[in-house]
Amino acid sequence: MRDFSDDLTDLRRRLEEAATYLRIEELRARLPQLETEAGRPDLWDDQERAKEVNAELSATTDDLDAFDALAGRIEDAETLAEVAREEGDESLEPEIAQAIAEIEGDFDRIELRSLFSGEHDERDAICELHSGEGGADASDWAEMLLRMYQRWAANHGFEVEMEAVTEGTEAGISSATFIVKGRWAYGWLRSEHGVHRLVRISPFNSQGKRQTAFAALEVVPLLDEAETDVEVDDKDLRIDVYRSSGAGGQHVNKTDSAVRLTHLPTGIVVACQNERSQHQNKDRAMTMLKAKLAELERQKRVDELASIKGEQRSVGFGSQIRSYVLQPYQMVKDLRSDFEVGQVDTVLDGDLDRFMEAFLRWERTEGLER
Repeated sequence: MRDFSDDLTDLRRRLEEAATYLRIEELRARLPQLETEAGRPDLWDDQERAKEVNAELSATTDDLDAFDALAGRIEDAETLAEVAREEGDESLEPEIAQAIAEIEGDFDRIELRSLFSGEHDERDAICELHSGEGGADASDWAEMLLRMYQRWAANHGFEVEMEAVTEGTEAGISSATFIVKGRWAYGWLRSEHGVHRLVRISPFNSQGKRQTAFAALEVVPLLDEAETDVEVDDKDLRIDVYRSSGAGGQHVNKTDSAVRLTHLPTGIVVACQNERSQHQNKDRAMTMLKAKLAELERQKRVDELASIKGEQRSVGFGSQIRSYVLQPYQMVKDLRSDFEVGQVDTVLDGDLDRFMEAFLRWERTEGLER
């Protein structure tokens, strides 16, 4: 009869660790407070507060349910192992082994949460793509990256809201601003902040030569108005209005409703063309601007101002965080974590979790070594 004692002890250890990084005691104390607040009849008089309370209540309930379910399954496995040992019933070994393996797999997934250590990792993410060096290939590459992140977000059940898109001169896009909405969106996507390099046979080169192209993704957390604590003086802003671009048909705006805000002291530019009116686009753009300014201030406080651009000084050679090679061989390699795969097509279809996890583990290791 196989002895499962060590396996079960290890599961108990991992459960105790999960209680720490999931903040289970804190959540249990917070739950009744949230339930009371969510039940207040006047809660929806303040819609923003109501959304915050319900979102926190949902997240708290999800975490507690997941933890309690794991604890219950471990207890069931321990009981089954004890029965098998007392009765000498070897026929139960496969069932016990399978239960332990499934619990271990769930722990592997949930332990990723311990890697989300950033202050705003649970937040939605404001993302900006910009084509860099490489001409038409760079614009095409920026559009490919946009599709990749949309596919990744869909796989996670995240919502993507397009805020502004500028088409490229010959192909693709020169820039795009979008918001990824979902719990931990920023925690995942901050690993993608930086310059991405593509190597392939260019479809825009009549001689069929290999071409290198670059595009950059900038990612900041989307903060609530109350959290930004940022005041923007009107005299520090340049406001441009223009006609929204789009795919045509009913979605084309017939008026100059798109808004671009330039913060003159920092040079930060944000744009929004997704809303129905100029006023709504301006409000949305201001929210994104304040989030970017708040992130800038946060990084100043920790003396990492250079990282607001992902340490990138130009969107070109020598500044990339990841390379995607289609020819003469196939490989995607992250230059920070050294993680690489040969399945380029699956990565471009949104299979990014392995790279994101590798980055988070690399980041933790780097932090421990400093």
